[in-house]
Amino acid sequence: MKLTPDQLNAWRIIPRLLILTYMISFYMVINWFMGLEDPNNAQAAFTSTMIGAGAAWFGLYVNGSSNNNNPGDKK
Repeated sequence: MKLTPDQLNAWRIIPRLLILTYMISFYMVINWFMGLEDPNNAQAAFTSTMIGAGAAWFGLYVNGSSNNNNPGDKK
């Protein structure tokens, strides 16, 4: 079976890997923050930024679509 670029694009491998990477870092940051005895404002801001970045990533992933417009295609 030969893998074509259109099939690879349809599977959205790169965006899924980025979301998986974010999920792992999110989990690690949350566990780190909850393990702190007395978190300061900078640590809370870092954690909040990580959570906000996740909302942005998820929004881009859900609202994104694959672009199958090739310059050589005539429709």
